[in-house]
Amino acid sequence: MQSQDHFVPTIWTVSVTRLSSLMREVTPEFDGRAHIETIDLGFEEAVTHIRERLRSEDCDVVLSAGSNGEYLRNRIDKPIVLVRPDGFDLMQALTRARLHSNRIGIITYGPELPAFAAFKQQFGLEIEQRSYTNTEAARDLVAELVSLGCGAIVGTGYITELADRAGVSGILIYSPEAIRRAFEQAIDLARMLAAARSGGREPSAAVDSRYSLRRLIGNSAAMVSLRDQVRLYGASDRTVLITGETGTGKELVAQALHGASPRRAGPFVAVNCGAITESLLESELFGHTEGAFTGSRRGGRAGLIEAANGGTLFLDEIGEMPLPLQTRLLRVLEEREVLRVGSTRPTPVDVRVIAATHVQLDQLAADARFRRDLYYRLNVLRIALAPLREHPEDVPLLLMTFLRAAGAGAMTLDVPAQKLLLQYPWPGNVRELRNLAERISVLAHAESPLSALTRPLLLRCAPEFGFESPLAAGSATTMAASGTGTGRDPAADAIDTESIAAALRRHGGNRQRAADALGISRTTLWRKLRPPAD
Repeated sequence: MQSQDHFVPTIWTVSVTRLSSLMREVTPEFDGRAHIETIDLGFEEAVTHIRERLRSEDCDVVLSAGSNGEYLRNRIDKPIVLVRPDGFDLMQALTRARLHSNRIGIITYGPELPAFAAFKQQFGLEIEQRSYTNTEAARDLVAELVSLGCGAIVGTGYITELADRAGVSGILIYSPEAIRRAFEQAIDLARMLAAARSGGREPSAAVDSRYSLRRLIGNSAAMVSLRDQVRLYGASDRTVLITGETGTGKELVAQALHGASPRRAGPFVAVNCGAITESLLESELFGHTEGAFTGSRRGGRAGLIEAANGGTLFLDEIGEMPLPLQTRLLRVLEEREVLRVGSTRPTPVDVRVIAATHVQLDQLAADARFRRDLYYRLNVLRIALAPLREHPEDVPLLLMTFLRAAGAGAMTLDVPAQKLLLQYPWPGNVRELRNLAERISVLAHAESPLSALTRPLLLRCAPEFGFESPLAAGSATTMAASGTGTGRDPAADAIDTESIAAALRRHGGNRQRAADALGISRTTLWRKLRPPAD
């Protein structure tokens, strides 16, 4: 096995058209630091190719961009790094576009670039900006911008290819520097994952997979930050307090902290303080001597704190611990010794304590329901877990991972189904999502083969999707009325050109506002304005 100093990750780049050429130009700069191979395929072709190769080969990270990268993210069981343009990339692209036309269009994947408005004002150009979430919308948007007289269109590799086919100049939004940033991120990610898998030791002493950082799945900013925190706090031996709603994965984070710590070879002992009665919890935690109480074991017994000696003690739902036991736990933390029930002789222990709670311990302390001194002793390092509704972009990847773990096999997720997942507030967080995967898995086995997740199928498995969120409820009603899973809004069929014209007049010609007022997408509005084909 290579040491971390000599670790050379394998990176597969997946792109089409001009982005492939740009990646090839930058790749030689990373010779010796990574094995980089470019795969000139997109979307389903790329998925099929990669899955086939992963049967006999392996890579550490897949690097892609735009809609192609998002497509891969939910279908490939490998970490995905996306090439992301920044404001400087946009400025350079607009400068090149101006050489071709004074009327410029820009089409980005996903949300708008924050720097766009400033650049539009700075350049004093007529710039039409659009964004897309699927390939069909991308084709329509390119056609729309061409019809508006845009002679140059800035966008992703896929957009520039469509622009070239439409007879206008396609300008790639990515720069060589954006590619370099992505490669650096991919190398760092590969090294971090390799370190988490091996714990810096030989494979024979590798960390139990339960304690791997790789189990903290997600590419959102919240999950990236969480993994960084776990890696940092794991190296420390100080007490950690994990807070978060029920179902956010507090024990999973505690396990990852253990796996990232120097104590990784020691035991990880978990105790749910709210699931054991007070009398039993005391003897379970601290142990007891022979004859300490009726029914005590002959010869006595070591408690869970002693069982965690040399490793990590995880106290889940610490807010449920009775006040008398809080006093005894405080002594363990301060004196590093345990006094068994019925004993007068303390036993030294070497444990790291990680506690977790879904309640506000500071409020409990203010109400005299939790010892304030214990709260301060636990709250040394703190990790606050975000609820799933605050990083919904991780939902599709998590669901695909849970489905594979549940034995449902490879599945695709269509756009209407993905929108439904993103709209739902997930009150049960990741635990609720895992339960949904189990339900889908049962259905998949009953209706085999089941290779695609559609909106109607999700509503069958989780009817609560149609009620929990006003947005989800409205979407579910639309789908029920249409009787399809395509995401098409049948209400749009009833909107005529006169209604659109009136909406445009009311909103000063602003198509986005007019579309919002009519309850349709901007693409649908443009289609209705487009003259019928001969």
